[in-house]
Amino acid sequence: MTRIVMVGSINMDLVTQAPRFVGPGETILGERFLTVPGGKGANQAVAAARLGAEVALVGAIGDDGFGQQLRAGLAAEGVDLDHVVQLADSASGTASITLAGGENQIIVVPAANARVMPAQVEAAQSLIGRADAVLVQMEIPLETVEATLRLGHRLGVPVILNPAPAQKLPAEWLQLASYLTPNQHELATVLGADESTGFHELMRRAPCPVVLTRGGEGAWYRDAGEPVHQPGFRVEVVDSTGAGDTFNAALAVFLREGLPPAVRKACAAAALSVTKLGAQGGMPDLHELDAFLAQQR
Repeated sequence: MTRIVMVGSINMDLVTQAPRFVGPGETILGERFLTVPGGKGANQAVAAARLGAEVALVGAIGDDGFGQQLRAGLAAEGVDLDHVVQLADSASGTASITLAGGENQIIVVPAANARVMPAQVEAAQSLIGRADAVLVQMEIPLETVEATLRLGHRLGVPVILNPAPAQKLPAEWLQLASYLTPNQHELATVLGADESTGFHELMRRAPCPVVLTRGGEGAWYRDAGEPVHQPGFRVEVVDSTGAGDTFNAALAVFLREGLPPAVRKACAAAALSVTKLGAQGGMPDLHELDAFLAQQR
């Protein structure tokens, strides 16, 4: 069984479905409201667990109702929570999400996620040392992202850096990453490059291997040489929230098969994820993914 460690955020998503996005100062009537578990760390942990991996999560929740619900949901998915701390003096992280026309707008309030510190990563050293891959995102403090990259590099464990939400990062950090998994906007931001620069050129400039997501177009990946295209899969889009998290989790789970098959399976898993509502609601299990891929041949 593939062993994956996630270092990242745990949120409760506050989701509103609407006929369209609102403008400044505007009020419209929504169609539906619901609360669903989210956060990039938690989402990727759930996606990897459903795809058959043994998953542990390093993160933090608040001592509130959302925190209790989030912990219970992750436990039900089989995620190891020994390194998830519950903070008595903090709220749990939240993400306010508006869905309209198959697209989303998101505002994240980190709360407890802002207190996932490097010491917590170091405390999980033995766990990380046994992992097949580590996934880290940027909804936690940057110093903790750096600590994860350095620890994984020191232990010889592949670290996948999902740079979302994107910020410019030192080249030294990127060199520690086994793979960087941005979209085009995120890659330009991380490199401090002009967004008008073509994504092929951006991928060449990156000091580490890049797997670039392109929504319905699929993904492009570059380990060495020129970028290679993996086409996307045609599906009916219901909710794109969590597609990137599903992609990253699948990439980590199947990386041992080689980069090309891992990217193909990641694109397929992400496509399946957008056919249902909710970041975690649409994440497929291994049986669903295998059945979907069998239909594509």
